Amino acid sequence: MKINTKYHGEREIEEKEIINFPNAIPGFLEEKEFIMLPLNEGDEFIVLQSLANRQLAFIMTNPFRFCKEYDFTLEDYVVEQLEIESEKDILVYTILTVQDPFDQTTANLQAPIVINMKKKLAKQVILNHPDYRTKHMLFSKVQFEGKKV
Repeated sequence: MKINTKYHGEREIEEKEIINFPNAIPGFLEEKEFIMLPLNEGDEFIVLQSLANRQLAFIMTNPFRFCKEYDFTLEDYVVEQLEIESEKDILVYTILTVQDPFDQTTANLQAPIVINMKKKLAKQVILNHPDYRTKHMLFSKVQFEGKKV
């Protein structure tokens, strides 16, 4: 099937690539089907692209790559909703608010996207953790020096 995307133009995708958000993403209740595409080849940034709305695309990254101490436990109801059988089946991403300059980009560590890749089910999970904010600086000055963007 062909879809139009915000960053990659028209793309051919397969049905098996579609990720379903049965409860939608908060604030986007009509959007339940997405696909993940790399922002750039070999990049650590992923685009979560809506199938229904070309303009709705979130830039995400693996939060553990930028925040080594990031840790949380999924509530039992989330494990059930996403039909998680093994920790190996899930991927965790955080939505970014991309800024100019790029080193001011923030990550939403309070509400990660959890995806059961085996079942293609996903949910944005809201964490009640005092150290996690919706606008956590993605890069420290040390991390950003020498990084090509």
